[in-house]
Amino acid sequence: MNTSKPQFEMHARFRNGVFLLAILLFGSVLLYYFYPKTRVSKENFVELTKFQHQIDSLKQIVGEEKKVYKLKPFNPNFISDHKGYQLGLSATALDRLAAYRNQGKWINSVSDFKNVTKVSDSLLVTISPLFKFPEWVKNSNTKRKNAKKKYPIVSYNKKEDLNTATAEQLREKVNVPDFIAQRIVNYRNKIGGFVDDIQLKDVSGLYEIQRQKMRSLFTVKTPKAVTKVNINTASVDELIEVPYFDFEMVLEIRDYIKNKGSISSFEELEKINGFSLEKIDRITLYLTLD
Repeated sequence: MNTSKPQFEMHARFRNGVFLLAILLFGSVLLYYFYPKTRVSKENFVELTKFQHQIDSLKQIVGEEKKVYKLKPFNPNFISDHKGYQLGLSATALDRLAAYRNQGKWINSVSDFKNVTKVSDSLLVTISPLFKFPEWVKNSNTKRKNAKKKYPIVSYNKKEDLNTATAEQLREKVNVPDFIAQRIVNYRNKIGGFVDDIQLKDVSGLYEIQRQKMRSLFTVKTPKAVTKVNINTASVDELIEVPYFDFEMVLEIRDYIKNKGSISSFEELEKINGFSLEKIDRITLYLTLD
């Protein structure tokens, strides 16, 4: 009689337990694939979207609160209504500035701005560090500061002609280095002769104190003959004769006049791309507006 049992025979209760576990697993799989996808995941997505919008709104608010508008240095002679609003200037202060400028006058210092606009000291302290004056104004202010320095005072008749002086004369009388004295003569020859003493500013390496001493002993007695041309009607060939203009700048000037109309003041040239008012006091020796 064969009494051996099958190797894989399992008890009936055990089989029922395995079957029940299989049913539970199968039901869990069905629940995972159908129920979350059709209902729960959509609700979660909506909630996450609302939460993300709230985060983005908070970030925008914080960013606006931290945002600080930074103004760049500017010439206080050219303050538009919009810039005045940004600076905190009142309409009355802007009107005073406009009336002053319409008289052909210029703001050349912080004290000038204060006297004209009547702004408060607290506002002036805030905005004055942003003032940017042309280099020729700075040089003029430096000259006034050095006014107490005395140089030999020579009458016009005893002064030597700056247009005929030799490099040796300049070196001996003003005590400038040889290469600076020669540089003055070379520049004078390049422009065909000085029109005015102020053109010594164009000589590179000549310090203000040396220029003042030179002007106390020399002056332009035989200025170069110049026929001023109207910048609004001058041709390209006429403008290129101005020592301070190159060909590209002449084209920029002509294009500006063509697009914007006639130039009413030399200071308006600052609006032209690449133009600086630093040499405007010498440029006007060659040009006119009418």
